Amino acid sequence: MFDFKVVRNGNFKRERVGILKTPHGNIHTPNFVPVATKGALRGLNFFDFKKIGGEVFFVNTFHFFINNAFKIVEKHNGLHNFLATDIPLMTDSGGFQVFSLGFGMEQGVGKIANIFPEEAKTKNFSKNKNKNLIKIDKDGITFFSPVDGKKYRLTPETSIEIQKILGADFIFAFDECTSPLASYQYTKEALERTHNWAKICLRKFGKTKKQKMFGIVQGGEWKDLREQSAKFISSLPFFGIAIGGSLGKSKKDMHNILDWIIPLLPKEKPRHLLGIGEIEDIFEGVERGVDLFDCVMPTRMARRGVALSFEGKIDLRKSKFLFDKRPIDKNCNCFVCKNYKRSYLSHLVREKEINSINFLVFHNLFFIMNLMRKIRESILKGNFYSFKKQCQKKLKKNQKKR
Repeated sequence: MFDFKVVRNGNFKRERVGILKTPHGNIHTPNFVPVATKGALRGLNFFDFKKIGGEVFFVNTFHFFINNAFKIVEKHNGLHNFLATDIPLMTDSGGFQVFSLGFGMEQGVGKIANIFPEEAKTKNFSKNKNKNLIKIDKDGITFFSPVDGKKYRLTPETSIEIQKILGADFIFAFDECTSPLASYQYTKEALERTHNWAKICLRKFGKTKKQKMFGIVQGGEWKDLREQSAKFISSLPFFGIAIGGSLGKSKKDMHNILDWIIPLLPKEKPRHLLGIGEIEDIFEGVERGVDLFDCVMPTRMARRGVALSFEGKIDLRKSKFLFDKRPIDKNCNCFVCKNYKRSYLSHLVREKEINSINFLVFHNLFFIMNLMRKIRESILKGNFYSFKKQCQKKLKKNQKKR
C-alpha cells in the first residue's frame, strides 16, 4: 500500500524524481505540501485543489489537540472522512507549534517573526518578544494554550496517539524544534530528547498498514549534531526522513546543513524539508535531493493580498496596481490569470472582498503546483540546472526592476 521509488536521478545524481505511493493515491516528487492548519486550505476547497494538481496536504496535530477536535474526527473514523477528501494527508507532531509558543515567542524568531535572523529586515527582535508559554522536560512539554489559556501536556505518546486517531497517511515523530538563537549546549540537550522521543514514538506507533511515520533530523546549525542526528534517525525504522528545526541564521546556513546531512540519509527513503516553501529555497532543496516541502507561505500571502509570480511577490494592496491591466503572471494558465487583471484583483483586496482571498489562494497554489511539475519535468529531461538558472534569472531581473 505504501512505497517510495526513485524514478530518475538528475545529471549530478542529487536531484531526483520519485513516486510516493499511498492508499489514497500517488504523490509525484519533488512536490509541495500546502498546510491546511485546521483542516481547511483557507480560500480553496479540496476538490479544486486536486484539479490544479494538488496531491497531498498537511493538517496540524496541535490545533486538533488544544480544542479537542481530534475527538470529533475519531467519530468520523479519521480525517479523510471528516474532511470529505481522498487526497493523501500528512499530520505534523505538534513540535513546531510548541516551539512557537516557547522560544519562538520569547526570542522573537521562527515563522512568527523570521526563520533566518540574519536575513530579517531588522536585527532588533525586542518588539517581537513575548512570554515563553512552555516548559520542556525529558518526558514531554507542558504549555498554556494561546486560545483559552488552559494548561496542556504534550508527550511523544500523546502526539502519536492523536495522530493515529486523525488517521493521516503520513505522521511525524514528536521532536523538539530549537531556536536559531539556541546555544550549542542547549541544542545538544534538545537533540538527546528528540532522539529518545523518536524511539518512544516508534514503540507507541507499533505496526500498522494504514499509516507510515517520518523521523525528524534536528541539531540546529551545528555540523556534528546534524550529522549525529542524521545517522541516528536513519538507523531507526522510519518510512521517511524529515529535516526540521532551526536551519541556521541565514539561507547559506540552510544550504550547508542540507549538504552535510542529505548524503547520510537512506537513498531509498523520501526526504521532507519542513517549513520551507520560497521559490528559491525549493530549487536549492531539490538540487540537494529533497523530495517534499511544506509551508504556509502561499496561502498566508494570498490572505494578505500578495500573489506569487516570477516577478517576485506582488503586493496587490498597493494602489499602483489599481491601474495595472496585466494578469498576475502572463505565463500562468490558471483561471485567475486568464480572466482577471491586477487592477480588479487589487480593488478586491483593498475593499477586503472575500473573493480576493479565493482568487489569490487559487493562483498561488496553482503557481506552486505548476512550478513543481516543471521541476519534475526538467529532471526527467536532464535540464534541471538550466531551468533553475532560467527561473533565478527571471526573479533577479524583475526584483531589480521593482
